[in-house]
Amino acid sequence: MAYANETDGVGNRTGECHPIDDFRNQVYSTSYSLITVLGFVGNGFALIVLIKTYRQITPFHVYMMNLAMSDLLCVMTLPLRVLYYVRKGQWEQGDFLCRISSYFLYVNLYCSIYFMTAMSVTRFLAIVYPVKNLGMATVNRARFVCLGIWVFSSFASSPFLMTGQSFDPKSNKTKCFEPPEYNSERLPKLQALNYFALVLGFILPFLVILICYAGIVRTLLSRNPAARRQKSSASKAIRMIVIVLLTFLVSFMPYHIQRTIHLSLLSTAMTCEDKSFMHKSVVVTLCLAACNSCFDPMLYFFSGESFRSRLSSLRNTMKNSAMRRPSKMKQIVKPKSMGNQSDSPEPSGAWC
Repeated sequence: MAYANETDGVGNRTGECHPIDDFRNQVYSTSYSLITVLGFVGNGFALIVLIKTYRQITPFHVYMMNLAMSDLLCVMTLPLRVLYYVRKGQWEQGDFLCRISSYFLYVNLYCSIYFMTAMSVTRFLAIVYPVKNLGMATVNRARFVCLGIWVFSSFASSPFLMTGQSFDPKSNKTKCFEPPEYNSERLPKLQALNYFALVLGFILPFLVILICYAGIVRTLLSRNPAARRQKSSASKAIRMIVIVLLTFLVSFMPYHIQRTIHLSLLSTAMTCEDKSFMHKSVVVTLCLAACNSCFDPMLYFFSGESFRSRLSSLRNTMKNSAMRRPSKMKQIVKPKSMGNQSDSPEPSGAWC
């Protein structure tokens, strides 16, 4: 979100405030381009590995696959945003793609939060309640949870489908991805939607994650020395704690805090300096929120359940299949050569 034009506290244009168009266009186009490349490569590679090793399916595996698909769905819409900001805020892709691009960004945002929460709960059950975990965390239940996350996030983000492209007569441009102006008629609805998303989409999942991680750390510290020697589960849990907390602190928390402050200040008068700072912070925090698609591959590789072993098994499978091909070719060529010898005419000496 960013502002194409500066307005005063009552929505009137002012000549004193300088627009942030150049800053917005440069930051968004550069950031989204990098996120598209890194997110597509990282999540695409992870998804290929997870699909190829689907026979080794676990509940954690199910969550990782759904998280990768959510990230890919998001990064596939980012090039449309890049085009918009490269063209200096001129939208030429139609109303449908404008709505879909905004919609998928927020579906991915909250799907990522809930999938990370589900992965944290699964790791919590595996470490704190290892015996009960066998019956509580199953593949079918993980699939059911993923379905619920998709349905809830898709439904909760549906208000973003209500707003599409619009024509700005002042700049003579078709706009998309623009936030509400000061004292907009739809501001109260957006504020209510923000508080709903803030509580259910960020605060509640974050509290669940903190509780799970507190239980994991407490269990790991209370283990006897013999159990501590089994470093595999402990190291994976610690790496997961670090990566998920960094993702929340870097991507999700700044965006939700800034969005809440921004929407609450839209109905108040501000100086040009405050407006400029607020608009630039919108640009920066939204880019950080979109960066979660780049952080998730780190979660797969460093803390994913046997992800590296899946990668090595996939590599060995590819090597074995490549080695079988020459042997199969030899088997095919050998009978043919034997058949040619039997069908060849006997030498003339045989008739003597």
